[in-house]
Amino acid sequence: MRLFVALDLPDDVRRALGDLIARLKKLCHEARWVRPEAMHLTLKFIGHAIRDDDRAKFASLRTALAAIQSDRPVEMQFRGVGFFPSARRPRVAWCGVEASPNLAKIANDIEAALEPLGIPRESREYVPHLTLARFESPKGLAPLIQAAEELQAFDFGSAHATEFYLYESVLHRSGAEYKRLETYHFVKEPA
Repeated sequence: MRLFVALDLPDDVRRALGDLIARLKKLCHEARWVRPEAMHLTLKFIGHAIRDDDRAKFASLRTALAAIQSDRPVEMQFRGVGFFPSARRPRVAWCGVEASPNLAKIANDIEAALEPLGIPRESREYVPHLTLARFESPKGLAPLIQAAEELQAFDFGSAHATEFYLYESVLHRSGAEYKRLETYHFVKEPA
C-alpha cells in the first residue's frame, strides 16, 4: 500500500487553483501539472511502509492516527506561487499555505505517532504547500518564473479544517488515483 495523510481543499480553492494551472500551462508545456481534483495538503507521506497483507500494522497505523488531537480547527490561507528548491533551480512549483500554528503541530504529532511503527520521520522541516507542477529540467521555465513573481501575493482562498484523511495512492499510467481510506476528526470535543 502506498499511503499518505492529508487535508482536503474546499471546492472554491480547488477551482481557483485549477484556473491558475490552466493559465500557467500555456507558459510551460514541459511541466507535469497536477490535476486540480487530485490536490490535497499532505501532512505525512507514508509510502510503502505497510505491506498490503499486514493487517496488524495497518490497524496500529489507524489507531495511532486516531489519537491525534488539537484544541481548535486549522485555519489556512492559500497565497502566492513559488518553487522548490528555488526559482533558480526549480523542481516543483507550489502554492503557499499560511496556516494557524496547530497545522505544524498536527504534522509533527503524526510523525511522532508513526515513528514507533517503523515509519521514519521526515528529515526536513514541515513546509505546508500545494504542489502545482513538477519539472524534469529547467527548459522553458523562464515565462513561468516571471508569472510566479507577479503572483507572490495572489490569494486563492481560505479553508477551515477539523479532520484529516488517510489515503491510498494507486499509480496508473494516467496518473495517481487517490482512495480515501479513513477520516480522522482531530478537534477535541469540549469537556
